[in-house]
Order: sequence, then structure tokens, then C-alpha cells
Amino acid sequence: MPGVRDLSCVSRSTTEWNMGEGSDLLPHPSLSPVVNPFVCRAEAFITAYAGHLKRSGKLEIPNWVDTVKTGSYKELAPYDPDWYYVRAASIARHIYLRKHVGIGALAKLYGGKNRRGNRPSHHKDASTGVQRAVVQSLEKIGVLEKAPDGGRRISVDGQRDLDRIATSTLENQQEESEDEDEEEEEEEEDAEDDE
Repeated sequence: MPGVRDLSCVSRSTTEWNMGEGSDLLPHPSLSPVVNPFVCRAEAFITAYAGHLKRSGKLEIPNWVDTVKTGSYKELAPYDPDWYYVRAASIARHIYLRKHVGIGALAKLYGGKNRRGNRPSHHKDASTGVQRAVVQSLEKIGVLEKAPDGGRRISVDGQRDLDRIATSTLENQQEESEDEDEEEEEEEEDAEDDE
């Protein structure tokens, strides 16, 4: 039939095409599962990467970190003394998941509800100075770089670091889930033994 393509190859898996049936070759490298921040939970990844940034000691922290508010709508500075590391990890993950992001987009992302008394609340952007300082700190350690069409993007070294942290985070999550499964099985066995 004219205009109809042969789709007989669609039923075969990609590993069959790369390896051949019964072949001892390894699968094509592009088919290996890639572990990146898309795969693991955001909270676990950000906590792990913030800990990595703090332990490495490379991230330059401004001297105003303990007194600054993160937005004009806030009443107090953050309670967490390591909030700068957490924000840096969160920004690095956010930029990793997108092609490139500017300071204004980050300010909008980290903004919140501006409570205006008895008038209706509205969204208020976070401080752009804080976002800019975090991005510049990440640029100095080589995690981010300026994008040619504006904003910042993840660098090759930064992508490698974030992939490595994501891999270790995912392994920890799998170990925790296996431990929980084993504990549940032990509890079920104990319950059956008691009966």
C-alpha cells in the first residue's frame, strides 16, 4: 500500500535490536536507567544536596544570612540556621529540571502570601537580592552558568554533582523501603506466632 510504513520492527524491544536475540552483548548505554533529580523525591534530594554543600564548605555564605528576611511579606528571618544551603540546593534542583531560569522566576517561585490585614491576601514575590546571591554563590562553585539567552542554566559539572547526589539519595530511599518491608514482615510473623 502506498504511504504505509513497515512497522514490523515496533513489536521488538529496543534491547533486542541492540543486542540481537541470544547475544551476550550488554544493552546499549543509552538504554541504561539514568538517575537524576527527576527520579527521587524532592524533599529527600534537597536535604541530601544541602548537606553536601554544607560539608564541602565551598559555598560562599554572605554575612547577612542570619538577619535577612527572605521577602518583604515576611515578619522574621528563617529559623533554620542552614536555610541558605537548603535554598541553594532547591534552586540548583529547580534550574536542573528546567532549561534556564532567571532571578525574577525564582523570586516568584519562592514568594508567598502577603497578608494585608482585613483586606484580601495576594501573592508577593520573594526578595530578588537573596535569589541573586544564592545563584551567584552557585556560579562561583561551578554548579550554574549564565545562559546565552538570559537566566542561568546548570553546568556540566553541576549536572554531574546533582546526578551523583540523586543516585545516592535514591539508593538510600530504596534501602529505607526495604528495611520498612522487612520490619512489616517481622511484625506480621510475630502477630501470626502470637495467635
